[in-house]
Amino acid sequence: MNRRVFLKTGIAASAAALGGLSRPGRTIAAGTDGARWRAFEVVARAEVTAPTGPTRVWLPLPLVPDTDYHKSLGQTWTGNAAAARVYRDDKYGAAVFYADWPAGESGPVVEVTSRFATRDRMVDVGKPGPNPAPEARAALAKYREPTRLIRTDGIVKKTAQQITKGIDGDVDKARAIYEWIVVNTFRDPKVRGCGVGDIRAMLESGNLGGKCADLNALFVGLARAAGLPARDVYGIRVADSAEFKCLGKSGDITKAQHCRAEFYTPSLGWVPVDPADVRKVVLEERGGIPLDDPTTKRARAKLFGQWEMNYLAYNYAHDLKLLNSKDDPIPFLMYPQAETGEFRKDSLEPDAFRYRITSRELGS
Repeated sequence: MNRRVFLKTGIAASAAALGGLSRPGRTIAAGTDGARWRAFEVVARAEVTAPTGPTRVWLPLPLVPDTDYHKSLGQTWTGNAAAARVYRDDKYGAAVFYADWPAGESGPVVEVTSRFATRDRMVDVGKPGPNPAPEARAALAKYREPTRLIRTDGIVKKTAQQITKGIDGDVDKARAIYEWIVVNTFRDPKVRGCGVGDIRAMLESGNLGGKCADLNALFVGLARAAGLPARDVYGIRVADSAEFKCLGKSGDITKAQHCRAEFYTPSLGWVPVDPADVRKVVLEERGGIPLDDPTTKRARAKLFGQWEMNYLAYNYAHDLKLLNSKDDPIPFLMYPQAETGEFRKDSLEPDAFRYRITSRELGS
């Protein structure tokens, strides 16, 4: 296979600049002086089987720009693509690797290696520190808007008003929505992948079961309907959890995609939340535990304001039109995507699509 290199960054130099690497399981708060980072390598290999014409592949790349808890250390790729490039979505800035092959190529294959560093994230919602750098008004505006599946009108607006009635303050409103989701929804293991996030359909049907892209989208939509900027964060788990067995994955992470959420307040900046993972703990930790179990209570308290960063964040994008795609926009980019001829591969069937994603920690 021909080797290409893009966005190349020296891993050793970057790791040194980040103050070294911590051992697995170390808990650190983003922003803490002297906090150490963990570095990871994720390899995504996509091979399009039975191509029927011109073939295209899109792979999500690590979050850009860097944040105080997540930094890209560069990427390389190998493969037999006729052309390849990295581009960014115009609206959300999502970084995407794109490759294509002409009709007649019998074995399209590409492999992208991404290196990045993370440190655990904590925002103390009870004790605001120095005011964070303000988010641009235009950025906040797009995180108040509805998307095709995350509506903010009708039953979504009505539900948000009911949940936050009589509550003042952005944090208190967000917490009320978070607690409502934890109490009233459930993780449905029968849902394919991470779900689709059609929150109006969920509320209209009364079926509040789903997975992370459903339950955390519900948080985002209700928060926006209540007047709070909020957004999904799409990504993938890359290491075992130090605290909750069901909230980690290492090695083969092909099916470890996970969507998280954030809301914004001027006094705190972006605040991490994850009500969907609370419901995952209820369903899966120790074979299933109730909401009043001490482990669930610990997860419920932690996941309003904290994320364990055994996680590669990709982007915040919705309703993404893929470069040169002949098909409709996708609701979000969290899985490898491919088209061959006039046919889009099923991104939730990695064996049929034939893709594999692996992770390893560096410097441990």
